[in-house]
Amino acid sequence: MKRLAKILGVAMVLLGSISLAACESYGDAEEAKPNVYQQVKKSRTIIWGVRNDTRLFGLMSIKQNKLVGFDIDLAKAITKQMLGKDGKAVLFQTTSKTKIPVLKNGNVDALMATVTITPEREKQVTFSKPYFNAGQSLLVKSTSKIKSIKDLNKTGITVLAVKGTTAVANIRKFAPKARVLEFDDYGQCFTALKAGQGQAMSTDNGILAGIAAENKGYNVVGGTFTNEPYGIAVDKGQTEFAHAMNRALSELKKNGTYQRLLNKWFAGIPGFDIKEAAR
Repeated sequence: MKRLAKILGVAMVLLGSISLAACESYGDAEEAKPNVYQQVKKSRTIIWGVRNDTRLFGLMSIKQNKLVGFDIDLAKAITKQMLGKDGKAVLFQTTSKTKIPVLKNGNVDALMATVTITPEREKQVTFSKPYFNAGQSLLVKSTSKIKSIKDLNKTGITVLAVKGTTAVANIRKFAPKARVLEFDDYGQCFTALKAGQGQAMSTDNGILAGIAAENKGYNVVGGTFTNEPYGIAVDKGQTEFAHAMNRALSELKKNGTYQRLLNKWFAGIPGFDIKEAAR
């Protein structure tokens, strides 16, 4: 028994040593992550994760057979600003569910994909400064008497929103007397609004602007009643890369490129406040 106890004791010590060594190796691996900024400068290429299903930001145009939108144009402009006129922006299509994983897996260098800056995401990625001041807003018929979130807090008002989004919780917070009717996607939501199943639809102002842009008779109203800005996301710890993004974005704002792109995609949309988006 004494010999068995001794053998077990030695085994535990060895196991502990192996575990410690593994932890140290993992730590070294974490510290040895490649510097993405140095890599993109060498290759003169940035691989961007972008959306292909969000009108005005990133959408696959059947007519043009390419991705178009504000995020697409801004990603290309930042690439040129950072890497020079020969800099190349490669576009990698992502979805809401895949955008963070493809960044963490190294499939893309950065995300320009309507990524809202949140404390939870900041644990996984490093963000640039906000490039679009998104926030929840309202879409109504142009003849509607609803002008702000305050008008929703009345008995008998029905608001349409997408299941599982922050929009549902925010409506219940800011307009507790309103009834919330939930749908699977924005298409179903807007169809219900047209059919009169609700008096307003609610989600991010930029997404609502995209719907209003292609559907006459509908306006975005009330400004934004939440603050949920979009940022460029890079992998956690790639601070040099994020700082370079910030410098490029700052230069594009100074030379007028940023405002030109904002006007290109959002000017003239009823009820959409370009100044607020740029703030």
